[in-house]
Amino acid sequence: MKSMIRALLLGLAVSATAHAAIDTYDFKDEAERERYRTLTEELRCPKCQNQNIADSNAPIAMDLREEIFRMLEEGKSNDEIVAYLVDRYGDFVRYKPPVNAKTMLLWYGPVGLLVLGFGVLTVILVRRRRVEKAPASTLSETERERLAKLLDKKDS
Repeated sequence: MKSMIRALLLGLAVSATAHAAIDTYDFKDEAERERYRTLTEELRCPKCQNQNIADSNAPIAMDLREEIFRMLEEGKSNDEIVAYLVDRYGDFVRYKPPVNAKTMLLWYGPVGLLVLGFGVLTVILVRRRRVEKAPASTLSETERERLAKLLDKKDS
């Protein structure tokens, strides 16, 4: 009986802690709630690397969610909010960074490597075909006789 009560109390304590981690904000309307959800899902948590700030439980993600809510309440546009966060945390905070001089390798590097790989493969195949199509070298009469003698010795 005591173990059942302990398990029940532990379960209540754990559920209370999990409930405390949920952010609750009062939005003016459903459109603002949707903007908040979209922004928090499109922006990356600076600490968690590959998790958006909507799903992250890191303290910085909680602060960013609060900051986004505050800016939405101030009436800032999505572009202004994203620009603020990019100025503060860099392009890393975006899942889809813009195409510019800094991110050129990120965007076009894989395509470049693919083209380079196909180029190398083409060169290898062309060289191999040239070797296969090249006529066999013709032997002189003395070389043929010598080859025949060597082959006869090998068979015996």
